[in-house]
Amino acid sequence: MKVLLLYPRFPKTFWSYDEFMKIAGLKAFIPPLGILTVAAMLPTDWEVRFYDRNVNQETDADWQWCDIVILSAMLAQKEDFLAQIHKAAQLGKKVAVGGPYPTSVPEPAQKAGANYLILDEGEITVPQFLEAIAKGEEQGTFRALEKPDVTQSPIPRFDLLKRDDYLMMAIQFSRGCPFECEFCDIINLYGRKPRTKEPSQTLAELQTLYDLGWRGSLFVVDDNFIGNKRNVKRLLQELIPWMQERNYPFTFLTEASVNLAEDTELLELMAKAGFYAVFLGIETPDQDSLQVTRKFQNTRNPLLEACRTINQAGLLIYAGFIIGFDGEKTGAGERIQAFIEETSIPQPMLGILQALPNTALWERLKREERLLEGFGGLETGDQNSLMNFVPTRPMAEVAKEYLEAIWRMYEPKNYLRRCFEQCLKITPNPQLQQTMYFPPGKGLRLLAHLLWRQGWQRQEIRGQFWQQLWTILRTKPQFLNMYLGLCAAGEHFWEYRLLARERITEQLGFDPLVTPTPVEKPLVTI
Repeated sequence: MKVLLLYPRFPKTFWSYDEFMKIAGLKAFIPPLGILTVAAMLPTDWEVRFYDRNVNQETDADWQWCDIVILSAMLAQKEDFLAQIHKAAQLGKKVAVGGPYPTSVPEPAQKAGANYLILDEGEITVPQFLEAIAKGEEQGTFRALEKPDVTQSPIPRFDLLKRDDYLMMAIQFSRGCPFECEFCDIINLYGRKPRTKEPSQTLAELQTLYDLGWRGSLFVVDDNFIGNKRNVKRLLQELIPWMQERNYPFTFLTEASVNLAEDTELLELMAKAGFYAVFLGIETPDQDSLQVTRKFQNTRNPLLEACRTINQAGLLIYAGFIIGFDGEKTGAGERIQAFIEETSIPQPMLGILQALPNTALWERLKREERLLEGFGGLETGDQNSLMNFVPTRPMAEVAKEYLEAIWRMYEPKNYLRRCFEQCLKITPNPQLQQTMYFPPGKGLRLLAHLLWRQGWQRQEIRGQFWQQLWTILRTKPQFLNMYLGLCAAGEHFWEYRLLARERITEQLGFDPLVTPTPVEKPLVTI
């Protein structure tokens, strides 16, 4: 078989870092780990061509060459994903699809013409697909009745990547999360019992990247890296000497729950292993909303104190926030802004609450007959969409608070100040000479563009940029790369806030930053 593996394009989203990528001479944030893992499961006598369409596109000759096209996608990639299925069908090519989007919502892929739906986790369903192909079956839907043992996962085909086009490489250690947040689809996709690879597996993946010549940052893409604390400590205890023997060729960032702050040993191990940043699901400082959405792990200890503890352990904090929970009181956007100002989290990902298919929130709203079809994030795949359900306070009020918060938080002066203050709050990690890593050629290009844009062109922040840069150089030089990387990312977020305003204005029919919000009664009370 001749297989064309395609990863669809992302539109401009919070995480696409478009302008940052452009000035750094890069194409994409991280590579698609799922489809690279699937590539490693295919028979060795199959011929494989792989294209991440965010990096480089396939040719007409590739389409003519292949027998079958395999696509994997997340919700945000919906438009290009469906377009590639249509193209395959028009060219008479068989097409197989998988990934989080078709697993949650398989119908659009079927309607677009997909022949094979390889859903759930590939360790179980890819062999089912391969068996069907061997039998000559023309179509099929393959699902898993259980969660696979990830200790049997192969090393992803990192060799297929154009690695220099990515900001970071990616690995996965675990799947699943032990918590029960009502809005989250991770526990639906991967379960509440975190399953981990063996430390030796992860070290083998790292060695593969090392042997391929990668040096720099690695995103451990687990949805909750510390879901199984015992096993993650086993990994870190073996990772530390591996990193030391190779003079710390990588730096790591990952995602974790806020209860990371409760485990001093785990924080110390992460720092010694070379972790420099963590993304936290904070969601909201409103305790009532955390209770409503069943994010109980965020209510056990003060969130401000947790952020301070994590900074003091040597970790930069990224974080997600949500507005629009049931029963939420007016002013939630302002309260989120105040929390972000106090913690100096530089890149808060604020989104309007969406009910994702098959989550506990989706099922509850379905029972309450509050779901809205053809609306919200399922259509756009991004956080700047109105809710896809009837909220408990006026939708226009929620949208206005969201947009005001995005507009103020990503105002250039405010953004640069938080980048600066976050770097000052972090305790230096003695293990790391530098935190964020840029290859020399890319780093020099990024620096030149940054000094020109923020050090000269943007007059409103020019003085602030130079003053803060001088202070970092003088007091915390080991954070220079981190600070410059955060500053450069501002070029993306200053464009993104304009996009958010455009999208919200289009959905509401008026611009909430200039037009008074109409008086509207909530349609639901709780």
